Amino acid sequence: MSVAHAPITPARKAAVTASVMCSTMIVALDGTIANVALPHMQSSLGASPEQVVWVLTSYLIASAIMTPLSSWLASRFGRKLVMTVSAAGFTLASLGCGLANSLEFMVFARLVQGLSGAGLIPLGQATLLDINPPEKQGQAMAMAGLGAMLGPLAGPTLGGWLTDSFTWRWVFLINIPIGLIAFAGLSLTMLETRDKGMAKFDLFGFATVSLFLGALQLVFDRGAQLDWFDSTEICIEATVAALAGYLMIVHMFTARDTFVRAALFADRNFLIGCGISAVIGLVIFATVPLLTVMTQNLLGYTALQTGLIGMPRAIGTVTGLLIVGNLIGRVDARVLLTIGLAMIAAALFMFSRISLETDRTPLLLAGLLQGFAGGLMIAPLSTLTFSTLTPLFRNEGTAIYSLFRSIGNALGISVLQLLATRNTAAVTGRLSEGVRPDNPTLQAAMPDFAFDSVEATLRISGAISRQAAMVALVDTMWLACLVAMATLPLVLLLRGKRSSPQVPVIDAGH
Repeated sequence: MSVAHAPITPARKAAVTASVMCSTMIVALDGTIANVALPHMQSSLGASPEQVVWVLTSYLIASAIMTPLSSWLASRFGRKLVMTVSAAGFTLASLGCGLANSLEFMVFARLVQGLSGAGLIPLGQATLLDINPPEKQGQAMAMAGLGAMLGPLAGPTLGGWLTDSFTWRWVFLINIPIGLIAFAGLSLTMLETRDKGMAKFDLFGFATVSLFLGALQLVFDRGAQLDWFDSTEICIEATVAALAGYLMIVHMFTARDTFVRAALFADRNFLIGCGISAVIGLVIFATVPLLTVMTQNLLGYTALQTGLIGMPRAIGTVTGLLIVGNLIGRVDARVLLTIGLAMIAAALFMFSRISLETDRTPLLLAGLLQGFAGGLMIAPLSTLTFSTLTPLFRNEGTAIYSLFRSIGNALGISVLQLLATRNTAAVTGRLSEGVRPDNPTLQAAMPDFAFDSVEATLRISGAISRQAAMVALVDTMWLACLVAMATLPLVLLLRGKRSSPQVPVIDAGH
């Protein structure tokens, strides 16, 4: 990597920061914004419920595979070149998604979106680390987190408003002006860096990593639809993921110059930081889809109303990031991280106390607290994770760090949905057992209930289904709360920020 002694000018630094924030925001936004519009896409594209899910799956698989590859490409061909090409590709793919008239073209455009956008978040984070001195890196991570956190949390709100007010196509077309700004800013203001001593491309390592991530993402995304391991497809994909994962790990620790270097995980802060990042993906991002389903299906809110319910979460995130940007240089980052995790646990506990009679106030307050906690902890976690990692591993490290959060998000969504589905079935069975003439509780609550009436039977069956789904959801929120609390001791294992790390400064001559 090129190193120089002259720092980047403040004006250029501000422009690069703004461009990076734009690029990370559109990528993070697209991970969730399409979820709300999925039913509208299904009818417009003439797809079945099983087919339209590939609009999401194709994006996630492409992004998972490309994320680690982006670090090698940036080191080999230059970070600026990779980021500008990625921003251009993502913008063009967004246009293709907005104009798509067939499911096949939509899936292709989403694949291009995933491939193009995968590297923008980690490489943007690496860029902000490089252009800021050690004492400013905490604030830089807060700015990087603003786009990465705000995108997923604001996605349902913006997606619901665009879908209800215009059409689902604007869910993708909204990316175009932001993408053009990001492309122009990166092209005009960013300085080039590359590693002239790059080793040859490790094809075997890349193949095993890609197979592992692709198969694992398929298991996570399609498991719920295909009844998990009762499906031959899921068994095959899980076998491929396990075999590829085994080969990937053996190759990483026994070969030289591997695609993912084992030396990365010898750094304790980096290893623990990746683990906590995966937990954040579970307790913050993975819970949002469940809450979206709850507000629409159980509480009867429209897509726009659901989006508005989620708005305090985004407001809390911005507020937390702004506050932590001023605190992180004065307060131990581990203290801020601990407070953030504790607040996330508190927000999830609040969600675990809701019911079908809950009004909007508890949902708004819990969402605000959850967003504020996420904004409070994302910058301290990033700062601690990279504070002891050698700058030579920065491209690769930021990619793996981002990948862990994505895996935690995908795993969390699958596990939480699986638990919610199974709990719903179990609670439905228990409640249905009480619907019988000799049940005194039922007789007291519904003395005029007619067991021979089809209409009455359907009505109570629907009530049981809604109640069971709500019980399962609050149990799932309680489990996520326990996971957040169980992560707190890991913070004690993190080393404090190194006093004077050797951070390279970008060479203005490149």
